[in-house]
Amino acid sequence: MSAGERLTDALYGVGWSTVKKLPEPVAVRLGRTIADAVWKQRGKGVQRLESNYARVVPDATPERLAELSRAGMRSYLRYWMESFRLPAWSRERVKTGFDPKDIHYLTDGLASGQGMILALPHMANYDLAGAWVTTKLETPFTTVAERLKPETLYDRFVAYREGLGMEVLPHSGGSAFGTLARRLRDGGLVCLVADRDLSASGVEVDFFGEKTRIPAGPALLAQQTGALLLPVTLWYDDSPVMQGQVHPPIEVPESGTRAEKTSVMAQALADAFATGIADHPEDWHMLQRLWLADLDPAKGPS
Repeated sequence: MSAGERLTDALYGVGWSTVKKLPEPVAVRLGRTIADAVWKQRGKGVQRLESNYARVVPDATPERLAELSRAGMRSYLRYWMESFRLPAWSRERVKTGFDPKDIHYLTDGLASGQGMILALPHMANYDLAGAWVTTKLETPFTTVAERLKPETLYDRFVAYREGLGMEVLPHSGGSAFGTLARRLRDGGLVCLVADRDLSASGVEVDFFGEKTRIPAGPALLAQQTGALLLPVTLWYDDSPVMQGQVHPPIEVPESGTRAEKTSVMAQALADAFATGIADHPEDWHMLQRLWLADLDPAKGPS
């Protein structure tokens, strides 16, 4: 393990061991202070966040983009402060910490015994949404986590999410898809963050007027298992309660090849994500390159 990896692991360890002990108002102020300090430094992450927001709000002035990126960093740090503190939250605090709209799309499907797939973008706090599902709805689910470096940091994230009632599978190794399919065929719930996939297996979609790729997994799982695919978007307001929207299910097309069906479903998923992100851009925490034009200028618009 390199010195940088040891430092990263140590900082996350301090977050989970120390921040969770702080009174909530103190943690909120600390998160906002850190967010504002990072925003003022104008590092690569903040600049990329602003560049991504420029796609979402194309008519925004430079001043508006700066306001959005500052709000975006505050939202991002709120996610981290909440995540560090979630293991110490009471069951009641978790149950009242999230208010999703149209949850009947999920609860009706669960009651019928049908497998369910929730697909989310990197918005607000999907870990809190997951903890709400396992606590309020008393429904366990399976998810996938990217292997992080150092390995000890990945282990911390797995332990954290398993402590919230989730089954966590490693993204690498090739066995995750088969396990997810088995869970769905058994009537289980699968939750996947699905707004960024830069691998060769990603599906190309139009997203805010430009091309990017998102994972094929949600659409393929729905086709192969008969599970219902539900997009979910999340956001914060001025209250301590996170908000959410469960969107209508994405249907499997009746005709076409598997690749054609996957493409149609992936585009519908991207469109649902775009609706939520356009309404609450500051709660979309995309600090990395996303659009193909940013990865390869030759693929950008003329």
